[in-house]
Amino acid sequence: MTSTTTKSAYWMGVRDGAPFILVAAPFAVLFGVIATEAGLNLFEVMSFSFVVIAGAAQFTALELMQKEAPTLIVLISALAVNLRVAMYSAAITPYLGTAPLWQRILMSYMLVDQSYALAHAKFEDAPNMSVPLRTAYYFGTCTLVMGAWFICSFLGAALGTQLPPSIPIDFALPIAFLSMIAPMIRSLPHLVAAITAIVVSLICINVPYSLGLIIAGFAGMAAGSQTEIWITRKQETAP
Repeated sequence: MTSTTTKSAYWMGVRDGAPFILVAAPFAVLFGVIATEAGLNLFEVMSFSFVVIAGAAQFTALELMQKEAPTLIVLISALAVNLRVAMYSAAITPYLGTAPLWQRILMSYMLVDQSYALAHAKFEDAPNMSVPLRTAYYFGTCTLVMGAWFICSFLGAALGTQLPPSIPIDFALPIAFLSMIAPMIRSLPHLVAAITAIVVSLICINVPYSLGLIIAGFAGMAAGSQTEIWITRKQETAP
């Protein structure tokens, strides 16, 4: 990586991020269609995508809005779904924290699941990358995914209900998260956290306003943390 230039690092990020178009594009189209069906006009749909730029939170907020949930519940739920982004930020700050302020502001805006998953994995595998190379790679991972999200959100909103219901574009959401999460389950605490979150989410499926997902997320984090503490203590007491 020592001979890598910022330009080549950027294009490396673009290349690595390209496969995620296959899930980001239909995901964005689906959001545009559902938002239009919910009564949002084209300007509102695009404003939603440009300002929030968080697919899972957008779907959560939209679902609650359709159910006429209180505004406070909509905001809290959307923010809770996006709490994972705060953890993403904390995880990549050691690698990008010394970048110029304007770059960090732009990177925080573009911090989504795909950019985090790719960047964090690359930075761990190549610890000797300089901050400019890391920054270039990070922006590269965002380019195609972000472009696909905005363009396909527009297409979905423009098409509205004209898409045949037989087109299974709703497959994009679970596949997107599975493709990012599966490679990151590398230890027992990760596995325990994932299984716990799955089980609790199924138990809490009938909790109103989709708050069961929030409960499951906290349960998964608690279980994973306790497992890591248990493993550390066991290693310290081992002869």
